[in-house]
Amino acid sequence: MEVQHGAAAEPRSEAAIADLEQKWNRVVGRRAFLAGAGAVGVTAVSGGLLADAARATAPVTSGDIAILRFLAAAELIETDLWQQYAELGGVNGGNPAYTLALENLDEDMPQYVSDNTDDEHTHAAFLNAYLRSVGGQPVNLDKFRTLPSSTATGAQQIGRLTNLQNLNVDTSWYTRYRSTHNPDLGATFPQAVAITNQPAIPVSDSDTPPGQKQPVPPKTSKQERMQAIANSAGFHFAMIEQGGSSLYTTMSMKVSNLEVLRIVVSIGGVEVNHFAVWHDKAGNAVAQPLAGVTDPETGTTFPDLNARNSELFQTNLIFPEPCDFIDESLPRCSVIRPSLDSDAGAMAAVRALTASGLFSGQSAGFFDAVTQLASAADAAQRHA
Repeated sequence: MEVQHGAAAEPRSEAAIADLEQKWNRVVGRRAFLAGAGAVGVTAVSGGLLADAARATAPVTSGDIAILRFLAAAELIETDLWQQYAELGGVNGGNPAYTLALENLDEDMPQYVSDNTDDEHTHAAFLNAYLRSVGGQPVNLDKFRTLPSSTATGAQQIGRLTNLQNLNVDTSWYTRYRSTHNPDLGATFPQAVAITNQPAIPVSDSDTPPGQKQPVPPKTSKQERMQAIANSAGFHFAMIEQGGSSLYTTMSMKVSNLEVLRIVVSIGGVEVNHFAVWHDKAGNAVAQPLAGVTDPETGTTFPDLNARNSELFQTNLIFPEPCDFIDESLPRCSVIRPSLDSDAGAMAAVRALTASGLFSGQSAGFFDAVTQLASAADAAQRHA
């Protein structure tokens, strides 16, 4: 029935209304079916053929492979050092006094240590599996697991890649992230604490008895020694993870393949998360009531940094201070820093870890292997 302009429409009969609803439901149902079928089809294709096509049209470059191989090596190294921390002071750690000393920094430290260890293990396993999936050569450093373990209760007696018994911990990250300046623009930063030739794990039961109490503040020389070791570990945790934050940021700028970029920034984000946690916990070693501990063997001292009345040392300023970035003429910005090859590239990471004593006792073959991996990663260039 045609409706005339200006005239009232005649009411539809119930039969007409029912017929219209039936037709409408058929149309809606068909459209819903087609939309659903389309969605399923797209999902199926995107999960299979489109993914393969993306890889075919945007291949993983040799530079991408070099980046992934160095990162896999870095994660194997991190896994090795974190495994030692977990064996002694993690959730299932076997050294009660060391665990108590870590808990003096924060009661959740054992859980955080175990979780960080698990994360690094998955990073290494994933990167090597991905390398295999794209035809790259995975990284295996097992032949270099020759360094001795600690003899303290809780440590497995197996070969290690890293040495945590005699470290020089670079604590300039602490002042750097409280500064308005940036190492990428030439700035340098003082050490927050001088940690030199210092163990970050118990080295023997005679040195630090595993069954002793760990009061705050420590009362005996052995308790003080154990607490200084745990405090050193706290600063070392943050040193390692802030290095990873910068490394992944720097490597991401060299990646060509988008899938590889997704991997690098996704794992890098976890490194940043780790650093944020350890940054917070390290401050408890240099704040009351724990501040003032001195290692009777090495002389390493953890002063009360809050007593300096300076924002460069204030322990609760754990968020990155806005700093100069890209160019000093631009507004300051809160960022990861450094993020350039000179201080945050693969070779810079190897130099920093070597200077820290982490590889003390390693073979020339080990240094040759990691140097070759680092050089190849730094040489990678982004291709459009």
